[in-house]
Amino acid sequence: MITINGLSVHFPGGYLFENVGFVVGNNDRIGLVGKNGAGKSTLLKVIAGRQEYDKGNMVISEGQTIGYLPQEMIPNSKVSVLEEAMTAFDLLNTMEKELESLVKTISEREDYASAEYERLLLRHSELSERLSLLSSGNRQGEAEKILLGLGFSHEDFTRKMTEFSSGWQMRVELAKLLLRKPDTLLLDEPTNHLDIESIQWLENFLGSYRGAIMLVSHDRCFLDNITNRTIEITSGKIYDYKTNYSNYVKLHAERIEQQQARMDNQQRQIAQTEKFIERFRYKATKSKQVQSKIKMLEKMEKVEIDQTDTSSIHFRFAPSPHSGKVVVEIKQLNKAYGDKLVLKDVEMLIERGEKVAFVGKNGEGKSTLSKIIVSDLEQSSGICNLGHGVAIGYFAQNQAALLDGTKTVFETIDDIAVGEVRTRIRNILGSFLFDENDIEKKVSVLSGGEKTRLALAKLLLSPCNLLVLDEPTNHLDMLSKDILKMALVQYDGTLIVVSHDRDFLQGLTDTIYEFSHHKVSQFKGDIFEFLQSKKLDDLKELETTTASDKPKNSTPITQSKQDYLKNKERESALRKMRNRIALCENEIEALEQQIAEMDKQMSMPDFVSDNSDLDNFYKQYDNLKKQISEQMNRWEDLQSELEQAQQQC
Repeated sequence: MITINGLSVHFPGGYLFENVGFVVGNNDRIGLVGKNGAGKSTLLKVIAGRQEYDKGNMVISEGQTIGYLPQEMIPNSKVSVLEEAMTAFDLLNTMEKELESLVKTISEREDYASAEYERLLLRHSELSERLSLLSSGNRQGEAEKILLGLGFSHEDFTRKMTEFSSGWQMRVELAKLLLRKPDTLLLDEPTNHLDIESIQWLENFLGSYRGAIMLVSHDRCFLDNITNRTIEITSGKIYDYKTNYSNYVKLHAERIEQQQARMDNQQRQIAQTEKFIERFRYKATKSKQVQSKIKMLEKMEKVEIDQTDTSSIHFRFAPSPHSGKVVVEIKQLNKAYGDKLVLKDVEMLIERGEKVAFVGKNGEGKSTLSKIIVSDLEQSSGICNLGHGVAIGYFAQNQAALLDGTKTVFETIDDIAVGEVRTRIRNILGSFLFDENDIEKKVSVLSGGEKTRLALAKLLLSPCNLLVLDEPTNHLDMLSKDILKMALVQYDGTLIVVSHDRDFLQGLTDTIYEFSHHKVSQFKGDIFEFLQSKKLDDLKELETTTASDKPKNSTPITQSKQDYLKNKERESALRKMRNRIALCENEIEALEQQIAEMDKQMSMPDFVSDNSDLDNFYKQYDNLKKQISEQMNRWEDLQSELEQAQQQC
C-alpha cells in the first residue's frame, strides 16, 4: 500500500500540483489522466522515487517493491536481447546467494539464544518468503514467453540490443519490469512502442497481474480494459473516480453539471438575501434580521465549479508549395537488413493531394519505407523517386527524442525560424500550449506530450507539400489528437501517415497501403471501407490475423483461430464483470452521498424543529443504510467472481 498526503511539487511559475492525497491499494488498477503537462509523469516519478517533492509525505508499506517504466530512456546494453532480459533476475540471484550463505552460517553457529542468531533466522525467513513469491521454475522460459508476447521472435533472442531501434529496446525494458514482478507497477505510456498485437498481449498479462498498477495512457481502449479507477490531474488538483475511463468521462460531466446547478441555486439565494438586506437595512424593526442575514452570507461556504483545463493545441498548416502531379513513384523496390528481407518488389504511385495511410503489423516495413521516401534510408534495390518540386516535412516515431535537450523551447523554434516568422514565435508556441513560463524551460524537462507538441511546432515552420508522419499521436492527449487530425484534414498537400489508430485515420485518408509478408497492397477508400472489405471490425484483427498464412485447403477453423476466439470470449466476459463492479461502485457512491447529505441535515441546530415528518426521514435514512450494506455484499461477490475468472484465464 502507498499512502500520499498533502503532496506538492513546485515548478518555475507555480505548483504543478498542490496538497494532493490518495491511497494506492495492493490490487488497485489506476489510470492517470489529464492534459499534457498536467503532472501525470511527474507524479509517477515522485512515487517511483525518481523525483523530489516540495511538501507533504508519502508512506510506502514495509517491503513494498515498485517498478517504474518511463516514457523514454536510452538503453545502452550491448548484450543479446535474451541476456538483457535475464538481467531482471539479478536481484533474485543475489538473494539466492545470500540465502545459501545464511544457511551455511546458521548451520555452523551454536549460540542459539543470542540476538545475532535470531537476526539471522529472521533474515533467512524473509528471503525464503520473498523468493517463494518471485521465483519461477524456468526463468529463461518465462523471459522468452514475455519477449514473444511483446513482439520478439525466437531469432531475435540472440541478436544484440544495439541492432534494435530505441522503441524495441524499450520493449526489453518493459519485459524486464514484468519479469521482476514488483508489488506496484508504474507505467508511463507503455503502449507507445507497441503494435496492436503486443498491446493486446499486454492487456491480457496486466489483467491477471497480482499487484497494483498505475499507468498513464492516451489509449481509451487500453485504459478501459485495464483500469477500474481513474485519477484526473487538472489545474494542480486531483479528482479520484472509482471507475474506468469511459465511466469517468460520464461521471465527470455529471459532477460538473451538478456543481453548476448547486452554484446557480446558491447565487439565487444570495441575490434574494442581498435584496432583503438592501430593502430593510435602515428599518429598526428589521435590524436583527438584517444582521443575521449579513452574518449568514459571511459564513456561507461558496459553491465552486471544479476548474477543468479545456485548452488544446490550435494550429493549421500553411498553404503548401505547388508540386508536380506525381509526388512519389516506387518501382520494384526491395529492402533487406543483412539477411532479413523487409520489403520485396514494392510498387507505389502517390499523386498530388492524396492522403494515404500505411497499416499493418510492426516489423512489416511501414517505417522503413517512410524513411526511404524521405531519404533517411537507402533501398537495397529498385527505384524511389520524388516528383518535381516536392518539399518534405517528416515526423519520425522518435521525433520528440531527437530534440536538443540543452536548448530552451524558444531556442528550439528560433533556430529554424526565418523572416517575419521570427516575430510570431511566441504566438506560435502559444497555439501549442506553451505559455510565457514554458518557453524558457529546457527541452530536457518537458513531458513526452510537450516534446511531441514542440516537434509538431517545428514541423509547422517548414513549408512542405509532402507530409510523412510516423505515429504522430504518440504522447498526445486525446483532445490534441483531434486537433491534429482537423489540421491534417485541412492540409492541402500530400500526406503519408503511419498509424495503428483507427479513429485517427477515419475521415483523414482516402488510400490504404497494407504491409504484410514483405509485400504492399493498395486499397482505394477510407479505413472503415478497407476493414469492411477485409471483413474485419478493427485494425487489431488485421494486425493479429494469420489468415494469409493458411493454405487454401486448410480446415475452416484452425487451432490458432480457436484459441483466439476463446481468448476473445474470455476477455469479453471479464469486461462485463468489471463493468458490473463499476456500476455497483457507482451505486454505492451515490448512496453514500445521500447519507452524507442527511447526516449534514441532522447536524443542523434546527433540524428537529424544521422537520414535520421525522419518522419518515429516519425510515429513509435506515433504508439507505440497508441498501449500502446490500450493495457492499454484492460488490464483494462480484469481486470474488472476477478474481476466480482471472485465475482461470
